[in-house]
Amino acid sequence: MQLAAAVTMVRDDAFFLRAWVRYYGQLLGRENCYVINHGRAAEMADIAEGCNIIGIPGDPHRNFDIKRWGLLNGLVGGLRRYYGHVIVGDVDELVVVDPISWQTLPQLLAAAPTGQVLTPVGLEVVHHIDREQDPISDTILGPRRHVRPAPNYSKPCIISAPTKIARGGHFSQYPKLHTHDHLYLMHLKYCDFTVYSEAMNRRNAVVSDISGSIKDIAVGRHWFSQERGDDRALFEGFAGLDVVEGFDMTLLREKMHKSWGPRGDTGYYAFNRRSRAVQFILPDRFFGLI
Repeated sequence: MQLAAAVTMVRDDAFFLRAWVRYYGQLLGRENCYVINHGRAAEMADIAEGCNIIGIPGDPHRNFDIKRWGLLNGLVGGLRRYYGHVIVGDVDELVVVDPISWQTLPQLLAAAPTGQVLTPVGLEVVHHIDREQDPISDTILGPRRHVRPAPNYSKPCIISAPTKIARGGHFSQYPKLHTHDHLYLMHLKYCDFTVYSEAMNRRNAVVSDISGSIKDIAVGRHWFSQERGDDRALFEGFAGLDVVEGFDMTLLREKMHKSWGPRGDTGYYAFNRRSRAVQFILPDRFFGLI
């Protein structure tokens, strides 16, 4: 059995797919990376060359996230029979191991028990447009070094047990919470102002071609132009977050475990996702990691 596979779905997000393929391709091998190419865009296929590419139609349709996670659940369930661990998530999410552990992601997974679901602590990389003016080229961390806790992105995303994942990847039906002291999920949506604005323009355009409400279309609210808000004001707000000294996420993990339990009668399990509006400065050891 192979150690690990990584799975994502992408629609016209070249910047994030390049980062995703570069990161997981180097760590796991492109032959163990699975990219669902929503819309069969030639540029996405070129970026993911050497990966396992699954092209699907890109016609505008309702129930987007429901269909997407139905497909991802099926693929993860199948791949789990061939891999010890399957990492699944959006194309702007990367599972990262703190270098202080002296382990790479494959080394950590090789030492981790199977038959479980691992949940990294979610951290959102945010772009300080007033002070981080260097463009992103080959790497993201370094040019960008500020992160804020993002409990919504502490996702059950490393799968080695039979389970169902909720749409968005935020919850699973696995009843136990397994974390690791050095494991993080880096959410990259806000890592660059220009990239963010361009991505939002594309997503707003997709939704505009579909008639229906937010509930009917079943996709994140940020895809709707009326829910978007002012991009520049959003990014300028990152500078106002209080900075927490050091880089210790122990308290975040403890809160996850203390509040863990069933999510009502849904069959899913969750923790309290409230968090202080603060930020951390990444230690230099993370620079160049992604």
